[in-house]
Amino acid sequence: MSNENRKLDKILDFNKGFINNEEYKKYETSKNPDKKIVILSCMDTRLTDLLPKAMNLKNGDAKIIKNAGATVVHPFGSIMRSIIVAIYEFEVDEVLIVGHHGCGMCNLNTENLINKIIDKGVPSETIDILSNSGVDIEKWLHGFESVEDSIIDSVEMVKNHPITPKDIIVHGLVMCPNTGEISVVVDGYKNK
Repeated sequence: MSNENRKLDKILDFNKGFINNEEYKKYETSKNPDKKIVILSCMDTRLTDLLPKAMNLKNGDAKIIKNAGATVVHPFGSIMRSIIVAIYEFEVDEVLIVGHHGCGMCNLNTENLINKIIDKGVPSETIDILSNSGVDIEKWLHGFESVEDSIIDSVEMVKNHPITPKDIIVHGLVMCPNTGEISVVVDGYKNK
């Protein structure tokens, strides 16, 4: 790989200037979210700046967790762990699950994705070994059929988790990735 294509080198070069110019000072805050919220959002690149701006969030206002599809897939996976830590360690009292229209995880073609994995050099035997070991790789990679249903499922997973406090408010929202418009799927104030 030629030096001009090395992404990390470009990041590190920029970072030196960022530090030397003390640009970090405008982002200084504590580790505790000022608005006492944690947001689970999709990793979609369109939401990187749009989501905080559309929700009037500045650095330090919220804990933001991102994954493919803004989904809580497993009750004891890393997403749920992060939400639990935010609640108990950082005094979060509201959880917002924020999906978006046009999500790549909606109706994801897992067969096509597995073919891409194999095309990148992972032997098909590895996929077979995983399948024979009890890992349903297609189910694991599969997203969802409806963003709204997925949000409802994730809200229920958080709200009904055995160690989620009963007074935690959990909302489910859908965002337009083009305009930032937010629609309420689950109003946590009504579902207390």
